[in-house]
Amino acid sequence: MNKTRILLADDHALVRRGLRLILDAEPDLEVVAEAADGAQAVAAASEEHVDLAILDIAMPRMTGLQAAREISRRAPGIRILILSMYDNEQYFFESLKVGASGYVLKSVADQDLLEACRATMRGEPFLYPGAVTALIRDYLQRDREGERMPESILTPREEEIVKLIAEGNSAKEIAETLVISVKTVDRHRANILQKLGMRDRLELTRYAIRAGLVEP
Repeated sequence: MNKTRILLADDHALVRRGLRLILDAEPDLEVVAEAADGAQAVAAASEEHVDLAILDIAMPRMTGLQAAREISRRAPGIRILILSMYDNEQYFFESLKVGASGYVLKSVADQDLLEACRATMRGEPFLYPGAVTALIRDYLQRDREGERMPESILTPREEEIVKLIAEGNSAKEIAETLVISVKTVDRHRANILQKLGMRDRLELTRYAIRAGLVEP
């Protein structure tokens, strides 16, 4: 039997350990790489032979959503599942937009994760009951109003900077984290504020929460 090779990314070591025990106990699943943040997950997906990436939605440096977008761009053959503490429609729809095949709630991961992994590897979406309801409601609303969900107008680097700003980092700290100059950070920040029609850090933080870049 060919095992599904899994990358498991979560910033809490105890959570990773618990999920790994569940996954490695199955004859068809094997965790071959772990990551403690989104940037590590992207690097591991590039370096390891991975079939499936399981990404926590709320991680330092890069969120699971940002990591999923980058992994999908670099290695489109890797299937992706998003793990989340939140039964949140916005996070769920954002997960679909960045290429995830499913959205698994941590509160029921012991019940749903194995099924989600196998469904994803079969090429099927995994949707928990609340997500199905959200999809139906969204479809009906679009049908009534002819609306579509807007695409993000920020680049991945701009989203990364918004996340770091919202987490309380100074321009100097952001520059050190991203290995760029403070002047470049300031230029990005000005461009972001102009794009979003916002004025200050508080408004950017509210945007980051709505966009799923940081936890509320």
